[in-house]
Amino acid sequence: MGKFLLWAIIILAVLFVSRVLSHQKAQARQSAARRQAEDARAASETMVRCAHCRIYLPRSEAYLSQGKTWCCAEHARLGLRK
Repeated sequence: MGKFLLWAIIILAVLFVSRVLSHQKAQARQSAARRQAEDARAASETMVRCAHCRIYLPRSEAYLSQGKTWCCAEHARLGLRK
């Protein structure tokens, strides 16, 4: 009877350890997927249109002047296209 109880405890301990490791792995995968989704969301950027030449460019690269967006300082200086 003692050997049976010892084997039962060993089997339960192995199952418990494998479950804990599996849970930690799943959490690591979820956090990596969450970080990847956040990076993808941060990488996508709003596009704006130059008021002079009408091309689209990312907002971070645009010049803002006189309440309008421009693709370069030269077009901001020239103003709206006639």
